[in-house]
Amino acid sequence: QVRLVESGGGLVQAGGSLRLSCAASGTIFTIAVMGWYRQAPGKQRELVATVTPGGSTNYADSVKERFTISRDNSKNTVYLQMNSLKPEDTGVYICHGAVTVVHYWGQGTQVTVSS
Repeated sequence: QVRLVESGGGLVQAGGSLRLSCAASGTIFTIAVMGWYRQAPGKQRELVATVTPGGSTNYADSVKERFTISRDNSKNTVYLQMNSLKPEDTGVYICHGAVTVVHYWGQGTQVTVSS
């Protein structure tokens, strides 16, 4: 039905940048609220950012002014631009989409920020 596939993760030094992409298949992308979660080993999953179909965004306090979520509906893709990365940003970043009560999850992409 809907598949979300992340890419763009990697290993970077503190202060560096990464741009994550999430490519969506399916017919409902344009009406889905999209977001990024992250999870580090031994820690709870954390909602990082969301973007509505109309482009409204919300961010966790820990990433405000550093991360930017965006979407390109023509490409069925959501992005997460991550700047000024910190070691505490390390984790598996998971793409998420929601249409009403139906939720879709990607497999995740690893982001590692070294100090």
